[in-house]
Amino acid sequence: MHNNWARYLVFFQYIGTHYRGAVKVPPNQLVRKGVQDHLEDAIRRLRPLNPVSLSVSSRTDTGVHALSNSAHFDLQRMNDKPPFTEDVLVEALNFHLKAEQIRITRAHRVPDDFHARFRARSRTYVYRIALGISHHSLLPLTERDLCWNLRNHIHLVHPPQSVSPPQQPLSVLSFICLSLVITHPHLSHCKKYESPRTLDVEAMREAAALLVGTQDFSSFRAVNSDIHFKSPVKTLNVASVQPGSSFVHAHFHREIPFWELTFTSRSFLYKQVRRMTGALVAVGRGQLSVPQLQEILEARDSLAYPQGLAAPANGLFLTRVDYRETDLQLSQQTPEEQFVSSGNSED
Repeated sequence: MHNNWARYLVFFQYIGTHYRGAVKVPPNQLVRKGVQDHLEDAIRRLRPLNPVSLSVSSRTDTGVHALSNSAHFDLQRMNDKPPFTEDVLVEALNFHLKAEQIRITRAHRVPDDFHARFRARSRTYVYRIALGISHHSLLPLTERDLCWNLRNHIHLVHPPQSVSPPQQPLSVLSFICLSLVITHPHLSHCKKYESPRTLDVEAMREAAALLVGTQDFSSFRAVNSDIHFKSPVKTLNVASVQPGSSFVHAHFHREIPFWELTFTSRSFLYKQVRRMTGALVAVGRGQLSVPQLQEILEARDSLAYPQGLAAPANGLFLTRVDYRETDLQLSQQTPEEQFVSSGNSED
């Protein structure tokens, strides 16, 4: 390698709402660029001698956000200038990204054979859920498109064979729905259930425990072009359900219950995190039982996953991509140490 040639690992964050996912978008589909397109444009503004090619570690989908994604690229400066220092590189790239909701947070000089995707030891996603807000417009501005707002709503379900008088006083919506069932027989296939302000978190945690470990996650994989080439067997190290908070909870005029679902694995299948989240929320709402979720998992078939159950993209954040410190050092590495990660597609 030339003395003015360097490989860099950069960590970056973005609000995914306005981007077509993390990776490059084909030229014939450039209605909206991907995050990678903007990063490569910024690198070109540094006027490198070599063609710019960024390798992104985690391929988040359209609308998904990142607090810490990562990528590597090579850069050879003109006129035999020495490589950029890490701090200068971060400042220079952010200068050229200032019009975008993308920021470089840190950079590392890494060995010439380092690969951001294949050397990743683990990836962590957090899914944010807000409860008890009747309409998304009532959320704080800082939460817009950054969480899944579980509004009160009506489920259509199959009721019992006969309608009996209620044992407890009905809410207004319950009374209206029950009256419609009694007076309009053609509507007798529906019954009203109101989503609670809280979720059955203990049931969600029990269901999440079933997902932890090494197993076939075919049922939680969305169909895409890689489905026949990627192993559905993954090791999920963490699946947790914990209280969260609004980004402005100390300053907003009312308390909004938030929950965070956290998942950690070396790699994930396409839309696996959103499908696991949707299933766990369905358990928390009482739409699925824990045994039913286990049946979906054990079916090992993407068609076993209920349609329309996957969580939307806007509540999902990639929060960490972890590497071994030794892999980031500029010392020479042996071939056996290279490419330890599976490199499978992320959510």
